[in-house]
Amino acid sequence: MESSARILSPTQFPSLFSLPNLNRGNVFPVRPIKPRAFKPMRLHCSKMYVPGFGEASPESKAARNLHNFFTYVAVRIVTAQLESYNPEAYLELMEFLDRHSLNDGDKFLASLMRESSRHKALALRILEVRSAYCKNDFEWDNLKRLAFKMVSESNTRIMREYLTETSPSDTEK
Repeated sequence: MESSARILSPTQFPSLFSLPNLNRGNVFPVRPIKPRAFKPMRLHCSKMYVPGFGEASPESKAARNLHNFFTYVAVRIVTAQLESYNPEAYLELMEFLDRHSLNDGDKFLASLMRESSRHKALALRILEVRSAYCKNDFEWDNLKRLAFKMVSESNTRIMREYLTETSPSDTEK
């Protein structure tokens, strides 16, 4: 995509730091300059500017949600494993899950580690599984493909529904 930005030579820059001409008589501007609120400068690039994500990019927020989702998946994997070979640890983990939310994965695991030494071992196992699942088993390409497909199908469905609602039907003629 061709960029609309052009490169200026140093002689074309406005003189930002030059002193006013003292011989002109009018040294100060006619009206006082009001301080403006800071507005971030938008860079010209081929990516969309997304307002409202000052503290983090949309990708960063999505990564945070995936991070918490990986914790959820790891807990599900570990509970399934424990259910078959260690019913006592399974019950302990299920009781802990009843008392603590999994919305924030790191907070959940930190609480689990501090509960008892047995819970600490469970937390370490969940940490291992979370890392292994993220690195080896999660299908990143499939995620991208599915996200594209969902957006495309959803956009088509919404536009089709709108057209159906707003277009006159054959029975109305």
